[in-house]
Amino acid sequence: MNKQRDRDPDYRREAYVPMSIGKGRAITEKMYFLYILQSEKNSRYYIGSTSNLDRRLLEHNSGKTKSIKHHRPFKIVFSKEFDSALEAMQLERKLKKFKSKRIIERVVREQKLIMGL
Repeated sequence: MNKQRDRDPDYRREAYVPMSIGKGRAITEKMYFLYILQSEKNSRYYIGSTSNLDRRLLEHNSGKTKSIKHHRPFKIVFSKEFDSALEAMQLERKLKKFKSKRIIERVVREQKLIMGL
């Protein structure tokens, strides 16, 4: 039984990278994600960031996000992993600030973030 997994609701095997620090001990480094969802109902996009992509998608699709619950169901059309929450949130804000469907569609189509975004 993994105590960290039991205590931490954000635990996800792919989201933790063990790093050796000597004498058999290890620390874990949490990963963060920027993601773009697309509504399967009306094709609208939603941009967000999280430390647990699977849990967040379930929350969106169960209606826990009031502002978009009427656009369910959603699918993940883009995600990018970051080493820090700050990086993911900064890029999330930047993408939302553009308010450009054309830019979002380009990111989704090319599956990469263009520098200078």
